[in-house]
Amino acid sequence: MSDPRYVVGIDLGTTHTSLAYAPVAESDAVASPPVTVLAIPQLVARGSVEARELLPSFYYVAHESEGPQALPWDGARKYVVGEYARARGIDAPARVIASAKSWLCHPSVDRRGSILPSGAPEDVARISPVEASQRTLEHLVQAWDYVVARGDPELALGNQSVVLTVPASFDASARELTTEAAFAAGLCDLTLLEEPQAAFYAWLSARGDAWRKDVRVGDVVLVVDVGGGTTDFSVIAALEKDGELVLERVAVGDHILLGGDNMDMLLAHVVEQKMVADAEAAGRTLELDRWQRVALQHTARVAKERLLGDANLASAPIAIAGKGSRLVGSTLRTELTRDEVRGAIVDGFFPAVDASARPAVRARTALTQLGLPYAQDAAITKHLAALLTRHAGALAKAGSMLHPTHILFNGGVMKSDVVRTRVTSCIANWFAHDGGSDIRVLEGTDLDLAVARGAAAYGMSRHGRGVRIRGGTARAYYVGIEGAVPAVPGMDPPVTALCVAPFGMEEGTSAEVPGGELGVVVGEKVNFRFFGSSVRRADTVGVVLERWKSDELDELPQIQVDLPAEGRALGDVVPVTLRSSITEIGTLLLEAVPLTPRKVNERWKVELSVRS
Repeated sequence: MSDPRYVVGIDLGTTHTSLAYAPVAESDAVASPPVTVLAIPQLVARGSVEARELLPSFYYVAHESEGPQALPWDGARKYVVGEYARARGIDAPARVIASAKSWLCHPSVDRRGSILPSGAPEDVARISPVEASQRTLEHLVQAWDYVVARGDPELALGNQSVVLTVPASFDASARELTTEAAFAAGLCDLTLLEEPQAAFYAWLSARGDAWRKDVRVGDVVLVVDVGGGTTDFSVIAALEKDGELVLERVAVGDHILLGGDNMDMLLAHVVEQKMVADAEAAGRTLELDRWQRVALQHTARVAKERLLGDANLASAPIAIAGKGSRLVGSTLRTELTRDEVRGAIVDGFFPAVDASARPAVRARTALTQLGLPYAQDAAITKHLAALLTRHAGALAKAGSMLHPTHILFNGGVMKSDVVRTRVTSCIANWFAHDGGSDIRVLEGTDLDLAVARGAAAYGMSRHGRGVRIRGGTARAYYVGIEGAVPAVPGMDPPVTALCVAPFGMEEGTSAEVPGGELGVVVGEKVNFRFFGSSVRRADTVGVVLERWKSDELDELPQIQVDLPAEGRALGDVVPVTLRSSITEIGTLLLEAVPLTPRKVNERWKVELSVRS
């Protein structure tokens, strides 16, 4: 394969997907090549194809009576990705997959299983969350090859250097599944980048060298990224290293499944109550079924986007099909006002809270529907207060909270001036005693396209053109070691946690793990237990924890593997040493190297992911 001609940034979003690219300059004379956003051809209505910068991350399973869903490069397609798929969510919600990205990080379901659309009738062909993500990426690949490559293999997207963004809080399993979907779509030269970092790279790229006037040594930038499915926080500090100003990511929030989807659910509930009240006033009883509520959620999302995007619009109409075979005359109608949207979203998701506020945790019901594991507390400002408190010691300047001096907003939700003002004022109040009013908002680029643009800019920085943000892993990682003790009734063997990757370990680096002689069981199924910590910053490779506080380490999903015996007896315990590395796609690779190998370069490899 020839060297890539372009670096390509892809934002595989919960609600929208976009692609930006820049040429790989052949000479240092081109310091910062321009970043271009690809207009993506897609079906916008039945039989109508248009090119738009945003590809809605929706998948529609067409009914056989609808015939082919033709695109310029595929005349026989039986499904739709993009704008028309999103629009079909109102009329045919049972045939539409939304929020596939959120399902990728759901540990309690088979993410490779055919489970979507969730709850769809038997006549609707289902696919897995991985395949749904793959189909969206395939649409990008085919659109690029049609618009840019035009039959030239060297220009095909599969031959370019691609940076694909993921939420900063995605665990290794979700990252690996995202990578699997990308490889299946034909993307070979792939690097993962966290979305808040991509948003910051977009800001850096837009500012050029002038960014050094806005951010100086000692400044702390909080990136607040609220998208369709997730809320992501990252903190980037401007530090002085060896006499130079460097940027380093110092904190990352937990995975919070909370975003525009949740807001659409709330607005759908508000609208449903209005419809019920209108029906009662007319002497009728109204009760919506499951699919009417799903359709109402899609309609509420469209209305929300219109009202938040147009300051002159006071209300937006709402209409869904009524029950029964007759569609004409049975449509349910009402409207959603700007005040209702602002009140529900701002007060419900961004309440003004004290610095001591924390997300509420309630006891869960024993039986629950198999759906997405949404955050239990919808107050995003509470999650933010918890993050800044948890990482209070991230920098030398100690305090009760990590103190940001600048804020960069990203994500479709944050396009609202009212929401941005609420978050800014809330943080300022937390630090009113310490210059809180001096917090500056960095003016970002187009919030819908910033992540894709930033991913392309990051790709250029990997080619030596642009500023790099130092960061590495957002957590320290540990592997569980079972103690060799006699069996005691009612007691499990003790488990210690061995640090195999410290906080901030850079991609592409590796380390020999000290810690004495260990043994690995071969020839039978065994479980690897991994732990992660976003607060134990001082632990180095080889540190052993015999005890830890409940909020210091989080146990990650276990990985069950069957390590080949390699000529040894089944169940043998082979003495090994460990070697860890962080791959270029951001996953942890743990290698067990036998002290007495049976062949050259013999070792067993385990990735911190769901891959066996």
